[in-house]
Amino acid sequence: MAAASLTSAGAQTWRDALPQASASRMIGEGEYRWFGLHIYTAQLWAAQATATLDTPLALQITYARSLSGQRLVDTSIAEIRRMNGSAVPDETAARWRAALSQVLPDVHAGDRLTGVYLPAEGARFYANDRATGQIQDPALARAFFAIWLDPATRAPALRQHLLGLSP
Repeated sequence: MAAASLTSAGAQTWRDALPQASASRMIGEGEYRWFGLHIYTAQLWAAQATATLDTPLALQITYARSLSGQRLVDTSIAEIRRMNGSAVPDETAARWRAALSQVLPDVHAGDRLTGVYLPAEGARFYANDRATGQIQDPALARAFFAIWLDPATRAPALRQHLLGLSP
């Protein structure tokens, strides 16, 4: 199963879901703008000093405007396909779209979505610190977080800020 609702055991906060939560700290922060419009501010959290797609991490996005969950899903799948090309067959993209639809809700200005990436397991998602679900597909989780952290990201300056590097 690619996605599932969190059970009462999963009713923890995103900080609790991140391994070594007590040692976690913000690695970096930056804004995403599209044609000059502020869309969101993102923060990257991890227990270690550097974060990679091979380490547990949390990405928190605070939205500056309202967006439908469907728009978030559509944009995420489009970016995953742009970055991976034919490596993501139509059947896989459809399965991933369904999984993301279960965990990405509509957002309004000021809302926070947080994804906790667990490399060998998948990811857990929270909206304003309320669990929205989990993805039990490590490949989808990696592809999703790569949207922000992979060198092929559409927002290289944001990536640099998130990783605590000089842009």
